[in-house]
Amino acid sequence: MSKQNDKDMSAVSPVEGGRRPTGTGETKAAPKRFWAQHKTEAVLRLLRGEDIETLSRELGVTAAKLSQWRDAFLAGGADGLKKRSPAEEAEYRRLNEKIGEQTMEIELLREKIRLLEAKDPLGWRRSRK
Repeated sequence: MSKQNDKDMSAVSPVEGGRRPTGTGETKAAPKRFWAQHKTEAVLRLLRGEDIETLSRELGVTAAKLSQWRDAFLAGGADGLKKRSPAEEAEYRRLNEKIGEQTMEIELLREKIRLLEAKDPLGWRRSRK
């Protein structure tokens, strides 16, 4: 390499070498890991009409990944609107009945404890021997 090339290479900052040629470079740092809240916010921005390419560059995520998030979000939304299946409905009823039985049992046991404590007002005591 010539001295001129060495001089030109030293003038370029290491940050610039990794920067994309398009855009102003004033983007927020993208999180290293996207949590559900980040993904939801990105998908909602897409659904509101933001350009997928612009959003992709801003977040540092591929457009394909954004499309996957959007598709998963929409599939989950459709599942949330579905009614319970007959099997789920039967399980729901069974569990509610079980809760009712346990509630009655607890009330009866509390009443029994109250009656037993009423007969022996001093409660249980150890002997002083």
